[in-house]
Amino acid sequence: MATNPNLRVRPKGITGQVHNVTPANAGWTYVGFALHKLGAGDTAGGDAGEQELCLVLVGGKGKFTVDGVDFGELGERMSPFEGAPWAVYLPRGSSWTVEATTPLELAVCAAPGGGDYKAHVIKPGRHPQVTRGKGANVRHVYNIMPEDDGAAHSLLVVEVITPQGNTSSYPPHKHDQDNLPHESMLEETYFHRLNPPQGFAMQRVYTDDRSLDEALVIEDGDVTLVPRGYHPVATTAGYDLYYLNVMAGPKRVWKFHNAAEHEWLLK
Repeated sequence: MATNPNLRVRPKGITGQVHNVTPANAGWTYVGFALHKLGAGDTAGGDAGEQELCLVLVGGKGKFTVDGVDFGELGERMSPFEGAPWAVYLPRGSSWTVEATTPLELAVCAAPGGGDYKAHVIKPGRHPQVTRGKGANVRHVYNIMPEDDGAAHSLLVVEVITPQGNTSSYPPHKHDQDNLPHESMLEETYFHRLNPPQGFAMQRVYTDDRSLDEALVIEDGDVTLVPRGYHPVATTAGYDLYYLNVMAGPKRVWKFHNAAEHEWLLK
């Protein structure tokens, strides 16, 4: 892996598949992330192959088919800032199609598949919203596929809303050592949206020895790659931040290590 990889991925175009992060082009092993921006009547689809997938409706509605089975029209919110998500889990070896019934922003979260899992719809409210932090460190979390749901082989998927001017993924934490029960090794992507969309946020990705130390300006629609290290985020005044996290590694466990010099913030 490069010492200082390009960790900020900008969308390519404004319609169709605008993101396609794969293990090959990210320089890692586990996580994939794609994003489709469709107009009403447009279609998309794919095959899971040896991966398992979580299709997250970031905003909009669509009619889904999985392995020829009609899953019906799914979706409710038109924006990721308007409430809980709808999602669909697909095990390895399955295929899917969607026809957008409104403008649709659809994320395809991917990781190595395995086990005997079934395709299913993840409805809003399956996992309740959780608020973490206090003061200027408050953020609101929607778990889509947390480690304790037993519904997947390796995928972990979560959404977070960080109110304007607040920090998130903070105090800085990392999960880059396969050292359970103390820490798990998980690659991670962040897909960012801002409200209003002309805003920006900041994200730093760094290691203790600073062999990796990148400070990124995040704009609406960007993806951040976190191959290792700490990865805090800060919003700017006036702009709420949404991000969709995809994590995967050798074990489906989220166990992180806080930066020792900043742990006092938790006391």
